[in-house]
Amino acid sequence: MTAAVAVPQLTAGTWAIDPTHSTIGFTVRHLMVSKVRGRFQDFSGSITVDESGVTAISADIDVASITTDNAQRDGHLKTADFFEVEKFPTATFRSTSVAPKGDDYVLTGDFTLHGVTQQVELTVEYNGVNAGMGNGPVAGFEATTTINRRDFGISIDMPLEGGGAVVGDKITLNLDIEAGLQA
Repeated sequence: MTAAVAVPQLTAGTWAIDPTHSTIGFTVRHLMVSKVRGRFQDFSGSITVDESGVTAISADIDVASITTDNAQRDGHLKTADFFEVEKFPTATFRSTSVAPKGDDYVLTGDFTLHGVTQQVELTVEYNGVNAGMGNGPVAGFEATTTINRRDFGISIDMPLEGGGAVVGDKITLNLDIEAGLQA
């Protein structure tokens, strides 16, 4: 079920996520002292708004498209130690509700990663709508959430000699989304 929340200027129809002008990125603690940043290069999704204002959001992410700008690390992330992309090639998100929270929104939905589905909440900043560049209106959003990789069955332990771990449990997801209204 999705909530009937009217987002100003977001007219009824299907808004397709433009992967050329969008980013699905993440950060994770490394060696307890720094953060590694990465992103997924291949993804698709849509925001569907019906005439009554009910909004549904869906996205599919090709997990094998992960990049941290380090080929060795990217290769390891694709193995059974982490994402196991041969068995679980796609991560998905399906919204269940959208609710206003001050000037922002809370987007709740089912996120499936590594074959495990968990409910997540994203804080969403709506950046507005622009007339676009001749192909119709575009809308912009920024969204963030933090998940625990262990909740999704990614439980590799790589302890450090002095305590702590090579890879942290908390993963911050950062989405910068541009979506165009489809004709």
